Amino acid sequence: MNHKEAVIAVIGGSGLYEMEGLTNVDFIDIDTPFGKPSDAIVVGSLEGTPVAFLPRHGRGHRLNPSHIPARANIYALKTLGVRRIISVSAVGSLREEYAPLDLAIPDQLIDRTRQRASTFFDEGIVVHIGFADPFCPVASRVMQQSAREMGITVHAGATMLVMEGPAFSTRAESFMYRAWGADIIGMTALPEAKLAREAEICYATMAWVTDYDCWHESEEAVTVEMVVQNLQKNVANSKEMLRRVIPQLTGPQLNGESSCSCPSALKDTIITHPQGIADDLKKKLAPLVGRYLA
Repeated sequence: MNHKEAVIAVIGGSGLYEMEGLTNVDFIDIDTPFGKPSDAIVVGSLEGTPVAFLPRHGRGHRLNPSHIPARANIYALKTLGVRRIISVSAVGSLREEYAPLDLAIPDQLIDRTRQRASTFFDEGIVVHIGFADPFCPVASRVMQQSAREMGITVHAGATMLVMEGPAFSTRAESFMYRAWGADIIGMTALPEAKLAREAEICYATMAWVTDYDCWHESEEAVTVEMVVQNLQKNVANSKEMLRRVIPQLTGPQLNGESSCSCPSALKDTIITHPQGIADDLKKKLAPLVGRYLA
């Protein structure tokens, strides 16, 4: 590719449509075999670190959760050289202790989506990735520590349920999700996290609580106005956390810990024999599987 490269990407969710502090900025319009990403990708430098920024819903919030081109988004970031993704999301709370304006760093997912393409390997090649732990543990720990240093109330190890949307939950669904053990609820972490794993990119989520989901009988039912008001309060904290976290995610050693296994997630997972994979498919998927099919 002739594009500028970035080692870290930020995918901004509701309320976060731009990345402050970037210098030497370019807007990169990328076509992928899976269509165009949500918007042009901003690539620049944050205190010396090459960073890409992509607004998940498009600038102006044009895309509802079911229509986000997640495969194009992750594929495009992969071609830019991205090795770690920080996702910023707005979520509802399913627990009393997860209060609006708190931060959750999830380590587990429950998939309730129904309409979304969730793999790069849907035809002509069979790949079975491990997804028992869907978030990068190293990147998640860095975010947890930064939040504590900022004095933010942070909940580590949350289970996030991802629903289809765009409507919010029924009250019966909300009580059911609580019974399942979910702590927070959102609409966008899947298939994003799964595709990042297939692309061998570390993925961690900064999930900002905007409301109690409709299970909470002593609170108002969730409304868009409520969500937006709390989103705006969380944006400043999001931006400050990104300024702290990004420089810490550039080296192979983080806080004295070895790097995670995300960059080798496809090792020994491709079941189809290379000779059985069509040449045009190998070319299409080369940024993802090229090193394993050489």
